[in-house]
Amino acid sequence: MSECSHDCSSCGENCASRTEPMKEKLNDYSRVGKVIGVVSGKGGVGKSLVTSLLSVYTNRLGYNTAILDADITGPSIPNAFGLHERAMGTEMGMLPAVTKTGIQVMSLNLLLESETAPVVWRGPVIAGVVKQFWTDVVWNDVDFMYVDMPPGTGDVPLTVFQSLPIDGIVVVTSPQELVGMIVEKAVNMASLMNVPVLGIVENFSTFKCPDCGKVHSIFGESRIDEVAKRHGIETVCRLPIDPTFAASADAGTIELSEETELVNLAKKIINN
Repeated sequence: MSECSHDCSSCGENCASRTEPMKEKLNDYSRVGKVIGVVSGKGGVGKSLVTSLLSVYTNRLGYNTAILDADITGPSIPNAFGLHERAMGTEMGMLPAVTKTGIQVMSLNLLLESETAPVVWRGPVIAGVVKQFWTDVVWNDVDFMYVDMPPGTGDVPLTVFQSLPIDGIVVVTSPQELVGMIVEKAVNMASLMNVPVLGIVENFSTFKCPDCGKVHSIFGESRIDEVAKRHGIETVCRLPIDPTFAASADAGTIELSEETELVNLAKKIINN
């Protein structure tokens, strides 16, 4: 076991000598209510899709909603909402872009000269940008903010947990057994940081054949209920493989998506 350096900013261990890290101060001109992190143990499971849909449903339920896109090297949120203009700034701070239905969004892609420009930055720089999205952006009277985190349990998720007042997280996964193991890493990280898991979303859960109507488990039988039970997580949502989701995200019309099981999770987040 390595000797403790007492540098809690770079460590996720919940040791006895650990002191609660200072949360970053919200911009003086902002108001943000609850902050919900959306995490995944690995990439490619639809975390940004789930973040987008949860924000859409929360907004439809009558609450001011925002998305802080902390996936700095893979910022796909703006495209899902059809946001392509550059974010503006004033003497008060940066102004988030606003979608057609009023969802506030801040993402690195709204600051780059080209949407396809690569972000070749080291971890500390990326973590610093995430903090600035909290401290330097003027969030206008937000009831629920969803933070789209990068996959894994590395530097940026740790920065979000330690720097932002996270009220709970949603874990996104897919049915493969290997992914289930990785999900437990994300759940255990949340436990180390004393952040409650509000629900698990299994994406690509099933596929319904449009010709015969038969439902197929393309990625194998689900084990998500076992994982949820093992960790005392009550809410499990399943999203089928549905080409319309990808089409909506590609077209920037995610706000037109029909309701799914995620509506129930959005209601739980609101009432939690």
